[in-house]
Amino acid sequence: MNKLYLGAIVVTAMMLFATYVSFDFKHGSSDIVNQLAILGAVILVIATIFVVVKYVRQMQTDTATGDLMEESWDGVGEYDNPVPMGWAIVFMGTIIWGMWYYLVGYPVNAYSQIGEYNEDAAALNAKFEEKYKDLKGEELVNMGESVYLSNCAACHGLSADGIDGQAADLNVRLQKSVIKHVIKNGSNNHLMGTEMPMPDRNGLFNGNTGALISDAEIDAVASYVANGMSGAGADVFAGTCAACHGEDGKGMNMVAPNIASFDSSLVVNVIQNGKKGAIGTMPKMTVLNKKQKEAVAAYVQSISK
Repeated sequence: MNKLYLGAIVVTAMMLFATYVSFDFKHGSSDIVNQLAILGAVILVIATIFVVVKYVRQMQTDTATGDLMEESWDGVGEYDNPVPMGWAIVFMGTIIWGMWYYLVGYPVNAYSQIGEYNEDAAALNAKFEEKYKDLKGEELVNMGESVYLSNCAACHGLSADGIDGQAADLNVRLQKSVIKHVIKNGSNNHLMGTEMPMPDRNGLFNGNTGALISDAEIDAVASYVANGMSGAGADVFAGTCAACHGEDGKGMNMVAPNIASFDSSLVVNVIQNGKKGAIGTMPKMTVLNKKQKEAVAAYVQSISK
């Protein structure tokens, strides 16, 4: 027997044996994903050895013959040969198998650990919300503190102070630097739960002067809002901001958010949609269910000044 063929048989046997040893027949034989994996491994081993043997043998014995294509590159021509039938069959078979795999096989119609997790998580969230749907007051705040410590404290800190600017300080509604950034750059963070952008400074004007809001006015109104809607800057707020945020800064439904204090819907919307601002980008907290978001909002309201 030719040494090439003998070597191919030995290598094929070794690779198939290694595949057999690595497959867990006790637990994996009933899983279609594992079945497809082992079938694919066997086909790959056999096809690889076949192709290698074929072309090694061809290099040993064949000579190049046939007509050359009209084109050439630096005197190097290419034979005008048809596509090998075996290659064409394998190519078309791969396309057909791929279509079957995505439409009938995995992952559309087979077991999925991710799918099972999502189903279990949805069921547990529904059970959780049903159990605690009537939770209010101090009990809701206590739940919110627990959820906050588990999911929010890593960035905002155990005392919700923002850890030296790493995240927003939740003990106050808004810091001066944050207010100035929003006025200058605008905001579109779904704070109302909808796509309601606040314009940048070029879209704002001081109603008292009829002019675009200046840097000095931005500084004054930022101080006014950050100080709890008190002090200098009240006139700028009345002429520039009150039309949307209200005279008391508590916002208007479907127009502008509450900037005087935290309210439940505002916090829930930030948790649900994330937020991009002066510090950076806060991601969406998709791991929390509706009741947990409501509880965190209650807790933030309880600690803010």
